[in-house]
Amino acid sequence: MALRTDVHAVVSGVVVSSQTSGALSSKVNLQKQQGIGHKFPLLAHSRRDSTPKTCCTQARITPVVSSSSPNLFQKQQKEQQKQDEPSQTSRESRADAPIQEMHVYEFNENDRNSPAYLPFSLKFDLTKGLPVGNIGDLVPFSNKLYDGSLQTRLGITAGMCIMIKYYPEKKGHRYEAIYSFYFGDYGHISVQGSYLTFEDSELAITGGSGIFRGVYGVVKLHQIVYPTKIFYTFELQGIPPLPAELTRPIVPPNPSVTASPNAVRARPGFVAPNFSD
Repeated sequence: MALRTDVHAVVSGVVVSSQTSGALSSKVNLQKQQGIGHKFPLLAHSRRDSTPKTCCTQARITPVVSSSSPNLFQKQQKEQQKQDEPSQTSRESRADAPIQEMHVYEFNENDRNSPAYLPFSLKFDLTKGLPVGNIGDLVPFSNKLYDGSLQTRLGITAGMCIMIKYYPEKKGHRYEAIYSFYFGDYGHISVQGSYLTFEDSELAITGGSGIFRGVYGVVKLHQIVYPTKIFYTFELQGIPPLPAELTRPIVPPNPSVTASPNAVRARPGFVAPNFSD
């Protein structure tokens, strides 16, 4: 026992138990950290904050979405579609809009270098040395316009016809016509459609300006004398009532009709305001 006690005393003076060693190590580390904190406070602060905080970080970046809330993008899309698509009531009112008739004469008086024939199809009658007319030929044109009473010079037509087909048995052509009617300060009307040189045609009204802004409908083309005299009947919808100057009693179309001398000479009182020339 004495030997063991001495040995234990000696050992206890030199050797340290594991528990005591662990406690001393923790104390030393704590003192080191405190020393670093006093000397380098920023470094110590960063070490304390370097511990990952997983739950807090996820709470900050994870969006909370309720399964019952509607998709905002789809909701905006539906609202935009409702705004873009006219209601059934507006479509019905557009279809039931009253029709106003307006009559116009178009005369080629051979004073505008019109039409210009551009034979891009290169189809010619070799016996006559003249183009036969085939798909691809272009015909730019501009003629004078008078009201249905032939007392007022209204303006001009301006546009182009694209040759689609030649009918030798009818001695005529079918064109795709794209052109406008200019009426001075009243505005203009644009039309497009099939134009036949050997019978009456009907073209769509594609739009307008001035008093014709928002117009739609059709225009019926009556061939009086090809290609110098044409009578148009406009069936206009979607615009306010026409001024009386555009709805005067008409002169029935016939091959001998001509505009009044005052209108031909564009004298004051016989022309539309600032008529197009």
